[in-house]
Formats: sequence, structure tokens, C-alpha cells
Amino acid sequence: MKQIFTVSQINSYIRRIFDSDYALRKIFLKGEVSNCKYHSSGHIYFTLKDAHSTIRCVMFANDRAKGLHFRLENGQMVIVQGNISVFERDGSYQLYAKELELSGAGELHVRYEQLKRELSELGYFDFERKKPLPSYPERIGIVTALTGAAIEDIKSIAARRNPFVQLYLFPAKVQGEGAAESIARGIRYFDDSGVDIIIIGRGGGSIEDLWAFNERIVADSIYEARTPIISGTGHEIDMTIADYCADVRAATPSAACELAIPDVYSIIQQFDRYRDELAGRMLYRVQEYRQRLLGAQRLLEARHPGTKLLRQKMLCQTLSERLHQTMDARLREARHELMLRTERLHGLSPTARLTGGYVFAQDKAGRPVASVEQLTLHEPFSLIFSDGEAEVTPVAVTKRRGIPSGAKTRQRREDISTEQKEE
Repeated sequence: MKQIFTVSQINSYIRRIFDSDYALRKIFLKGEVSNCKYHSSGHIYFTLKDAHSTIRCVMFANDRAKGLHFRLENGQMVIVQGNISVFERDGSYQLYAKELELSGAGELHVRYEQLKRELSELGYFDFERKKPLPSYPERIGIVTALTGAAIEDIKSIAARRNPFVQLYLFPAKVQGEGAAESIARGIRYFDDSGVDIIIIGRGGGSIEDLWAFNERIVADSIYEARTPIISGTGHEIDMTIADYCADVRAATPSAACELAIPDVYSIIQQFDRYRDELAGRMLYRVQEYRQRLLGAQRLLEARHPGTKLLRQKMLCQTLSERLHQTMDARLREARHELMLRTERLHGLSPTARLTGGYVFAQDKAGRPVASVEQLTLHEPFSLIFSDGEAEVTPVAVTKRRGIPSGAKTRQRREDISTEQKEE
């Protein structure tokens, strides 16, 4: 009868084998740190690797106080002392680190820094040579793996932002042997095809997974390309050489797609806002020019000869009316003054007294007779009445006593003068 084991039994059995092996109880390993992560619990998870292999490692929080005296980071070459055992839940073995010490920079890190320094001196990273992205691309070439989340994310974002943009994929190898050459071929292919933008990249990973983007052949193809290139390699901390060489760097392929493809719907909304704003400004300008036109029309009408003539006519009419009114007033005043003077003159006239029973005596020569001494008996003279005259002949002449002839004349003159003043 055959014996059947469970997975847990086998994993436990293998762990006991590892734990019973003297060589694995305390071992020293040298390698380069990769995928280093500090957990919130205080544990450190990392990978130790060399040129051909990798091994998973963990250092628990209670071992860090006396076994680690520096901050563990990717790319460091370290010597790890610990034991190798099996993690039964996952059925995988790993190194449980007790002590770590630095052993110089990692090989990949050294190669990276050397190439970065060399290309920087050659001007591969100069900002002046970077090409601007076109505002409204129509054709975009994508150099990435045929399968994977990167291309699917790009397709989804492109369909959402602008379904009218044409996407072309060059299915390149992005990891492992020959990946750098494949990426470089894709860049040169699209550069010769006349696309508007080239996107290169892949999802995140360790420095080993992204190493193809740190090769010189990829940097040369980016530097020599005439088409703007966006690099979106999706790594977390360090930038790859391709990121430095590219015209624009994005954190992920999705971010690269968003940088390359403008949101057509937001552009349409912007155009709608521009249209509304333009219509509002045009209406404002039309109203402004209409007011200016009305002002110019009023000014033109005010300066029109007909208008000026009309104003002059109205002024003449007003002046004429004022002249007539003044003349009438002056005439009335003159008439009134004439009437007053006429009445006064009439009051001073000798003939005016004739109506009161007085008569006026004059000789035949028409000289006034002011005294009886001027009369001669039986020589006629004329008496003038208010309604006619009569010729009379004195038959007797008597003088008043006590008044000399000259005195009588003066008295008569004084009486006449007094009467004129009273009137």
C-alpha cells in the first residue's frame, strides 16, 4: 500500500533537512543587494544576487540592532552571515540574515555609474538637445512587450483620452538576453516610419529586470532619433539611462501615454469655453462700437451745416424776439414820456388858459397887448378866445391904482412863472 503525504509534511521534512545540515546553520554569502524593502514591522526583505543566481533573504527586526549598522540599499555589495532554511508556507528556502557588512559597490551599480558619467560627458543628457512633444499627435509608436500590463494600460488610456490617435506596437523583448538590441531596433524602426511620438518602457521591476534600458545601444538609439521619445520604465527609485537620454521621462508607461496623448474631450470643452468667451467679447465689442458710432453720429449731426444753420436761425429768432420786445418796451417808454411832456407843455401853453375864461389880446401887428398903456382909444385890437377871436375898439382905458405899469408887467410875469412851476 502506497504512502501519501501532504504538502505541509513535505515542506516540514525539507525544512528539517536544511536545519540539520551543519553547513547551512551558519553561512557567509557575498552578493549584491536587490529588491530591498523595509517592512512596517521592522523586518527587511531583500534579494542577494551575483552574475548568475539570486537568493531571497530576510532580516528580522530583533536582529537589526546588533547585526546591521548601516542603511541597506539596492546595489550594495554585502557579506551576509546567517542560516538557510525553508519557509514552509511558501515551500521556498531563504537566507535568514543575522549580520550584514558592506563589501563594496555592486557590479551592476558600477557599470551603471560609469555609463551614466560617460554619456553625460558626451552630452546625451543635455537639456538643450531634448525635443518638444507635438501638441496634437496622430501616430504614436510603442516599444514594449507584446503581452503585459504596460501595453494594456496604454491602450485603455489612449481610448479614453483620444480614440482618434493611432497606436503602433513594436513587440520588443524588455528583459533578459537580447532585450537591449530589441528595444533599439524598435526605436529605429519607428523613427524611420514617421510617427509623431515614440514611447518606450515596461512595468516596474528590480534593477536586473530593467537593465536592458541601461545599455549603451539603447542610449545611442535614443540620442540619434529624430522623433521625440518618452521613457516610462515604471521603476520606483532610480532612473535608468534611457530615462536620462529620453526627451521626456514618465514614471510609468501609463503616465507616458497621458503625456503623449492630450485629452480630446477636455480640448473640446476648452474650445467651447473659447467660443463662449469669444462670443461674449465680440458682443461687448459690437456694443462698444455701436456706442461709439452713436456718439460719432451725434457729433456729426451737431457739426452738420444744416444743424448749425438751424441753431443760427433759432438764435436769430430769439434775438429778433428780444429786439422786438426791447423796441416795444422802449417805444412804450418813449410814448409815455412824450405823453407826459405833451401834457406838461400843454399846461404851459397860453392857449390852454383860454378854456378857463381867459382871453389873449394882440394888436393888429400880432404883438401881444400886456398893458393898458399899449392901447389907444378908438384903435381896434383883437381878443383871442379858445374857440375864436374878436376885434374890439376901446372906448375907455382905466389903469389900476397902486401898481406901476412896469410893476404890473413883472407881477404878471411872476404869476405866469409860478403857474408853470405848479403845473
